Amino acid sequence: MLERLSWKRLLFELAIGCLPALILGLLVGYLPWLLLVSVLAVLGWHFVNLLRLSHWLWIDRSMTPPAGRGSWEPLFYGLYQMQARNRRRRRELGHLIKRFRSGAESLPDAVVLTTEEGTIFWCNGLAQRLLGLRWPEDNGQNILNLLRYPEFTRYLRQRDFTRPLTLVLNGHRHLEFRVMSYSEGQWLLVARDVTQMHQLEGARRNFFANVSHELRTPLTVLQGYLEMMEESEMKGARRDKALHTMQEQTRRMDGLVRQLLTLSRIEAAPTLDLHEKVDVPMMLKLLQGEAETLSQGRHEIHFSTDAGLRVFGNDEQLRSAISNLVYNSVNHTPPGTRIDISWQRTPQGALFKVTDNGPGIPAEHIPRLTERFYRVDKARSRQTGGSGLGLAIVKHALSHHNSRLDITSLPGKETCFSFLLAPGLIVNGELAQNTVR
Repeated sequence: MLERLSWKRLLFELAIGCLPALILGLLVGYLPWLLLVSVLAVLGWHFVNLLRLSHWLWIDRSMTPPAGRGSWEPLFYGLYQMQARNRRRRRELGHLIKRFRSGAESLPDAVVLTTEEGTIFWCNGLAQRLLGLRWPEDNGQNILNLLRYPEFTRYLRQRDFTRPLTLVLNGHRHLEFRVMSYSEGQWLLVARDVTQMHQLEGARRNFFANVSHELRTPLTVLQGYLEMMEESEMKGARRDKALHTMQEQTRRMDGLVRQLLTLSRIEAAPTLDLHEKVDVPMMLKLLQGEAETLSQGRHEIHFSTDAGLRVFGNDEQLRSAISNLVYNSVNHTPPGTRIDISWQRTPQGALFKVTDNGPGIPAEHIPRLTERFYRVDKARSRQTGGSGLGLAIVKHALSHHNSRLDITSLPGKETCFSFLLAPGLIVNGELAQNTVR
């Protein structure tokens, strides 16, 4: 419609321009020359408008086109509308790119956009931190020149991306790479930090290996004695020794299973409603008798207890934490050691401490003491019946009370295991509700 209208205007303008020349030529003569002058004048007018258009497009570049007349008016207006549409599309594209980049920055993965040859044209902030890229300095660089790992180079060049590639960067960080087609001739490379997953998988393997090892030893002893009883009749002292040993190994397995069940029960309760009043002084009074029985006079045990200091919490978990700390001090310190157990109110809250003047713990072992099955002296721990689970139970039980186990040790002088419960958990004669996640 606009095109037909423009041609009509062109013909109309040509006719209007030639009409005076036609009339004047019929009156005075020289019709061809007058028509030629009129056509040249119309062409000159179009040439001027063409120059104005060229100046606006390439030199002026203002938002508003020059005012047009006649057949040039719809042309200028159409160009203006087309330019406005292009500006809107560029703005929309810009907003779309911003939203994409904002979303990519929010992802928990490193994102890199490259060509099929590996040339980088964008990456998010996490890619800069995990992969060591720099932006915009690395724009246009080939990613194979920046990530110099033979496995990664083969992975990109083989172009078989059905399975992810896992690399270990800097000797400790595990990254999982996935590559997918982003658009024609472009790749979207995603790298995810799976270090924690690998650590958890390693912890799971170690856990089952340790459990299998811990159970295999007593089972081997029981199986050996049972085979001896089956093959020959055992009497007297030999029979009593066999029965005593089997009972010890059975108690050891029973204790291990009970501690595993306690640990898994504590771990399976991520949220506790700490409304239960826990009478810690009464608990310590009972533990004092048990600790003295367990020690059999080999240690000098002293209890210092605030008789009125009760707290809100979970009785079972606090009992597990406190009893494990007390039993550990008796089981893992040599005879003649002085053991001090303290439960006192402080300005920071309720403080529980177990201190001994035994040989102490080397500093390199302290950060790992709360790991499952970790022992400083494995041979001695097995002799005393230690499973390596006690401090792991303490750690998880205290975390549910928004507390943590502090361990300090000066070898040859003093070792202290302690934890602090917040003042809000101390019972002050009023029923309170405290929830810890």
